[in-house]
Order: sequence, then structure tokens, then C-alpha cells
Amino acid sequence: MNERILIWGAGAIGGTIGAYLVRAGHDVTFVDIDRAHVEAIRDPSRGLSITGPVDQFTISAPALLPDEVQGEWSRIFLAVKAHHTRDACEALLPHLAKDGYVLSLQNGLCEKVIAQVVGESRTVGAFVNFGADWIKPGEIHYGNRGATVIGEIDGADTPRIRALYADIKQFEPDAILTDQIFSFLWGKLAYGSLLFAQAVGQLGIADCLERPELLPLWRDMAGEVLRVAHAEGVRPRGFNGFEPAAFETDASEAAARASVAAMVAFNRPNAKTHSGVWRDLAVRKRRTEVDMQIAPVADMGRTHGIACTKLEALVRTIHEIEDGERALSDHNLNELLDA
Repeated sequence: MNERILIWGAGAIGGTIGAYLVRAGHDVTFVDIDRAHVEAIRDPSRGLSITGPVDQFTISAPALLPDEVQGEWSRIFLAVKAHHTRDACEALLPHLAKDGYVLSLQNGLCEKVIAQVVGESRTVGAFVNFGADWIKPGEIHYGNRGATVIGEIDGADTPRIRALYADIKQFEPDAILTDQIFSFLWGKLAYGSLLFAQAVGQLGIADCLERPELLPLWRDMAGEVLRVAHAEGVRPRGFNGFEPAAFETDASEAAARASVAAMVAFNRPNAKTHSGVWRDLAVRKRRTEVDMQIAPVADMGRTHGIACTKLEALVRTIHEIEDGERALSDHNLNELLDA
């Protein structure tokens, strides 16, 4: 039908998008480091099941461990955790065709890392905000739809991005094709700072954002990211209730409150109640992406002389939880507020 697709990382994001593409008739091969997950996907009697309120179906497809991959693909969709990006790129590089590309389906600015390994001309960007969770081998819970955006990292309008856009719309009909992908990625970083903060407590996303006493924290955190973005020459774009202009230095409290209310309204009905960061800390007991998302923003802030006090405090708090030195507690957010 179309060019083959290799999805490197078959978890919540890669597994969900890949399952839809398989169902649409695409030749998709999954790669994952979880042997039980790989065996489930490639077993015709089990397969990969998408569950939840958005859709429910099961597919089976070729699935491999990284050291089992052979041959080349012109399209590789990368969906590993951000802190595994470089290792994954080095592993997939021998399997990327010279005229192929890697599409980043990740949070953060992973496109920059990918480009360092495979080359800028072979790197394509994407922004995703749908909610999904890996539940167990062979099962992913698709909790809610959300913004999905793709674009060339240099903003060019190319035949390959047009073809990719048509394919991605088979997963998300309302997907956006943009010539400003980094504007969306920086917008997600600002919004993501709020999700990392939610992860240090127990309340879900909507309930956490709705705490009125934390509005100054949301303004400070998102504001720090936005100031760094502007210093980097990027004007972040909004999505799903998050309006960057409402968190700018000169924005009113009322504007921020209205954007927070819109984010609460977006998240309240969702079956995915907690962030993926929270699941990493509370359920899967593993390292988060904080050192690839939040910490780099604070580092960039220092190079521009921009204080990122709240972001630095957030990184420290996440590290203390990862290291078992701090418990998950909603009081952690009060400490961040006072930082």
C-alpha cells in the first residue's frame, strides 16, 4: 500500500498510533525493548489491544526486539522516552535508508538530538497531546484525543511531509500540518511544566490545576518556560486550553485563570486522569523525562540570564522522588509555590 513504517518504541504513543496505521492497512513493524510486549504484539492469538473510551480494537503485526531488526526503512517513527533518544537513534541508524527520515513522536526538543545522530535533513518533528497509557504487554489504554501536529523542522513544505500528514490523519483526523513545529513543542514544554508539577502529588491533572491557591505557581512555571522560549527566538503556540499569552510576564491574573479553567475543562472528562510523568513515579517506579524536558529549559535560561527558580525547584523535587528521598504528596506543590 504505502512505504513501510518502523515504529521504534511501542508504548503508549507509538503503540497507539501504530495500531491505527495497521488497521488502516499500512505495513507497520514495531520495535520495543520489552520482550513480553513484543511477543504479545506478534502473536496472532493475542496482538496489540487498544482499549478505553476513544476506541477498542486489536491488531497483530510484526514486532521485534532491537537486536532482531534487519534491513532498512525509509520511515522510522521514534516513540521512546526522551532520555533514551540518543541511544535509540544510534541503534536505529543502520536501519534508516539514506533518503529516509525519523519522525519524533516524543515530548521535549528531541528533534535536536535526533538530528545530531541522523542529520537534520532526515529529521521530522511532531507534537502530540493525546492521552494514552501502557497497561500491560499487549494492551494500551487510549484515554482521550488531543492535539496532534507535524512539520518539517526547517518549516519547509515538502512532498514527504504532505504524504506523512495524510497518513497521520488516519490516526487523528484533526491533525495539523505546520511550518512552525518548534512553536508547538515549546508550547508543550510550558504546559508540560504543569504536568511535571502535578506528578509530584496525588491529585489528577484537572483537580491539581483547579487548586486556586496554586495559580501563582502555574503562572511562574509556565512564565519561566515562555521567557526562555522568547530568548531562543521562538513564540510558543497554544493547544487544548493552554494559551501561552495568558502566562506572559505582562498577562493579567484573570487571563491565566481563564486558561487554567480551559485546561481543566479539557482534562476533566478524560479517562486518562494523571500525567505520564505521574505514572512513571507512582506506578512504574522509573526515571522520568525531567532531565530532557524541564532541566534543559532551566539550563538555557541561565545562558540567557533568565532566572528559572520554579523550574529548578521542580527538577530537584522530581529527582528526590525518583531517588526515594521524598514521597508523592500534594504538599510538595505547596513547597514549590514557596520556593
